[in-house]
Amino acid sequence: MKIYVETYGCTANKSDERLLIGLVSHKGHEIVQNIAQADVLVILTCTVIGTTEQRMLSRLRIFQKTQKRIIVTGCMPTVQIDLIRSIVPQASLLPCVSIQFINDIIQGNKPVFTETKKTMLPRQYDTVIAPLMIAEGCKFSCSYCITRFARGALHSFPIQDIVSEVSCAVKQGCKEIQLTAQDTASYGLDTETNLGALLSQVCTLEGTFRIRVGMMNPATLKKNINAICRAYQHQKIYKFLHVPVQSGNDGILKKMNRGYTVQDFTGLVQQFRNQISILTLATDVIVGFPTETEDQFKNTMKLIKEIHPDIINITRFSARPLTTAKKMKGRLPTYVVKERSRQLTELCSRLVFKKNIKYIGDTARVLITEKGKQNTSKGRTENYKQVVIKEQVSLGDIVDVKIIDAAPTYLVGKLI
Repeated sequence: MKIYVETYGCTANKSDERLLIGLVSHKGHEIVQNIAQADVLVILTCTVIGTTEQRMLSRLRIFQKTQKRIIVTGCMPTVQIDLIRSIVPQASLLPCVSIQFINDIIQGNKPVFTETKKTMLPRQYDTVIAPLMIAEGCKFSCSYCITRFARGALHSFPIQDIVSEVSCAVKQGCKEIQLTAQDTASYGLDTETNLGALLSQVCTLEGTFRIRVGMMNPATLKKNINAICRAYQHQKIYKFLHVPVQSGNDGILKKMNRGYTVQDFTGLVQQFRNQISILTLATDVIVGFPTETEDQFKNTMKLIKEIHPDIINITRFSARPLTTAKKMKGRLPTYVVKERSRQLTELCSRLVFKKNIKYIGDTARVLITEKGKQNTSKGRTENYKQVVIKEQVSLGDIVDVKIIDAAPTYLVGKLI
């Protein structure tokens, strides 16, 4: 059969996509690039916030008009079955934790969803970037998060399986390995190991590649920070740390049920920066959480100024089904949330641009990972700063560049 695949959302979904494509190709099915060519349409959905959910529903309406077979996977089939059925009543639903059963669904069989193993199965990569899940699920119960209901309890995959998966990706020509999970720092909490041990093992593999470690919850990072910091010293690991703070106020963090304080967060950041001088820090902030006062929002603005991250992802609070935050009183007016989001966005743009312009005149080794617009190439420095090069360079090459300009979200370089 001819299969068309659309994928939305996080790196975990992109990892599932690579597994799905590998499995269906292994069975002789053909992946096609447009809907008109396909016999079966597959969509890996995301429902992390309301606007994303609406986009998914819009895509499902378009799929339904084709009158083709539809398979809906990703997070929505676990947590929003009725909503999906209201638009695509005949679609086959495949929970994200059971993506390995895709061929059964395509063949019209009804699988028994008993096996949660996602490792040591065929995967197929079409770029030099390999998104690879190291664990499914989460140990936390953040009050605003719907994803934990979709992905379930924490299930860490065996270290040797992950090492083998990375080795296979490198043999397929992948140069950037993106290790991902809902919370990578939770890795091993259910199997008496930890993320530092995993990273150390992956780094023993031969070959020229770099590892990007995905998002870490401060509450779990602090449990194994020494082992993780040690592993980060290895040259194969990007000096990139993604630790969402979500709020600069302890009262709001408690209502979010995040399991750490602002002081915990700043301490973790400082420990990493003490050991890795070139660290690129990414963080996330939710603006307008229920009951957030103007002073509590100012606490967040103050924190961002103090820690001066390189990347700040700003999200307006979105009440999601099944979550306790959806039932909380004290929801803020939309205009207040929009204004706070605007203020924080302006602050972050200034701070990030101020950081980026300091790189002008520096030289860097850049791994080319994407083709850019107008015959440009895009790549990453050893601390994961994105560099746009106004020349064509082959994907996977590592080149020396001089930084000649900067923007709030990237650097500009030229080949040396």
